[in-house]
Order: sequence, then C-alpha cells, then structure tokens
Amino acid sequence: MPRSAAQRFPRADGAVPEARSFLGGVLAEWDITDRSDDAVLCLSELATNAVRHGARGGFLVEVSLDDGRLRVEVHDAGAGNPRPGRPSEDDTDGRGLLIVSSLADGWGVTPHHPCGKTVWTEFKTEESKTPIGVIPC
Repeated sequence: MPRSAAQRFPRADGAVPEARSFLGGVLAEWDITDRSDDAVLCLSELATNAVRHGARGGFLVEVSLDDGRLRVEVHDAGAGNPRPGRPSEDDTDGRGLLIVSSLADGWGVTPHHPCGKTVWTEFKTEESKTPIGVIPC
C-alpha cells in the first residue's frame, strides 16, 4: 500500500536537523530500517542545499513509499540545476551531491516554472511484511 508524508521547514539554520528528525520518525513509523541511515544522510545534504541556495521562503520535504521504493523529495524556490561538485582535497564543502550519488539508488532534479525545483532521491528498500497494527510474535 503506498504511503506518503510531508512537512514544510523554514529557511533557517535549525531546519536541517528538524528535517532529519522528521524523516527518521517517518521511517521508524513505516518500519524502514535497511536504508534509513542512507536516506536521512541524503536528505541532510539536500536540505542543506535548500537552506544555503534556495530562494525566499522555506522548503518542503515529501517522502513516499510504494512497492519497495522509498522516494525523498526536497522542494524549494531556488533557481538553477544542482550538479555534483568537483571539490579539491582542500575544499571543505561541495561534496553533498557526490554523497547523494554514492548512497542513493537514483536521484535527479525536476525544475518548476516559473521558479523553483524538486531534488529527489530514491532507495530500494524492504518494506515490513507485518500488517499495520499487528504486533509480531
């Protein structure tokens, strides 16, 4: 059965930990444990980009689970098409999308006109086989 959850966050320093906590809570509720660390780390990178580079306002995190595919989306009003950086050994940032590329099973950017974009990641995952509301023995 498809599931989804969403929450809006302000464009503020504390928003990234709040977004991580939101996703962690959703994944715990859905009993997704096999890819939860990867998903939370990727969300952290995408939310950081939304806070640093997004335009006015905040950002929206949407999470969906359907047929063993977990999708995490970050919507913001910022312009541009994010791409993995080419940081040098001495650079202290610019590795976020490289991390996302290495952990997620897929990721991409969907532009919205006249402004904004959605940056998404997908993970193949094992959904719990225990029906909702049933306590396993």
